[in-house]
Amino acid sequence: MSERLTTSAELPRAIAASWSLLRLLGRFGMILILPVLLGLGGLLSPAFLGASNLSNLLLQFAPLAIVAMGQAFVMIVRGLDLSVASMMATAAVIATSLSGSAGGIAAVFAATLAVAVAIGVLNGLLVTKRQVSPFLATLATMILLQGFRFAYTQGAPSGNVPPLLRLLGAGRFHGIPYDALVLLALAAGLAVLLHRSAFGRRIFIVGGNPMTARLFGIRSDLVMIGCYVISACLAATAGLILSGYVGLVDNWVGQGYELDSIVACVIGQVSLQGGRGSILGALAGSAMIVIIANEVLLLGLPIQVQMIIKGTAIVIAAALYARRQIGLDD
Repeated sequence: MSERLTTSAELPRAIAASWSLLRLLGRFGMILILPVLLGLGGLLSPAFLGASNLSNLLLQFAPLAIVAMGQAFVMIVRGLDLSVASMMATAAVIATSLSGSAGGIAAVFAATLAVAVAIGVLNGLLVTKRQVSPFLATLATMILLQGFRFAYTQGAPSGNVPPLLRLLGAGRFHGIPYDALVLLALAAGLAVLLHRSAFGRRIFIVGGNPMTARLFGIRSDLVMIGCYVISACLAATAGLILSGYVGLVDNWVGQGYELDSIVACVIGQVSLQGGRGSILGALAGSAMIVIIANEVLLLGLPIQVQMIIKGTAIVIAAALYARRQIGLDD
């Protein structure tokens, strides 16, 4: 009789423990997969865990992670930003065009950030004031930037990448890429802004329940515009760094980053429905994409394999997120 009582008493504890494990996997599953990917890469290719390759991974990781962090801000407020890649290319064109100006690198940063703020405000106004869907609004600004860029460069951008950008994009400090240090500083600041500030709390309230935000007296339009400005400015920063990494500029710098940044956020469990997400998740998703691309390259596999793996990762992330939602609803 006592054995039965003990078993019946321990059963709820076992169920609670297993449910806690499922919730842990649902919340941090993608982050926990990263060490597995690193170990698998080392087993499949000895060169993967070499110091040179790991340094190259950081060089490639930083621009995508910077864009993904901005994309996370927009996605948390139920938006999307398809203009980030075009903003990156525009920033690169501005950098090379103004590299020989009197203001030097200061003029480059000032002009780039001014354009980024203007594009972010435009995106935000289209979504909040004109009720344009985020997809169409940012698609329009993407095409608009492309048009202005091609008209300005006549299809053939010229100029040199400023030395400071070359250093930030491709230089190393004791083996650690400078762009990784820039990423670390940005990630720390953005994590505080999103998770420890009043503005960050407003972002989650607006994304989670716009009706509640109105009841609290929160200006949802200003919060959303602010998120689009953050996304555009981070995309511009990533464009400057990427132009320094590549060492030259064309009209397609950053091509594909708009989709890769969304995929990184989805893998990092930033909700497309708004209200949920984190800087750490965006970083983890970006790391996973870069690691997979690097492993595919080292193994000499076709690019189609990388696309299949990306799609599989999205399905797994969606399944983990759905399970987490069911747990929260219960």
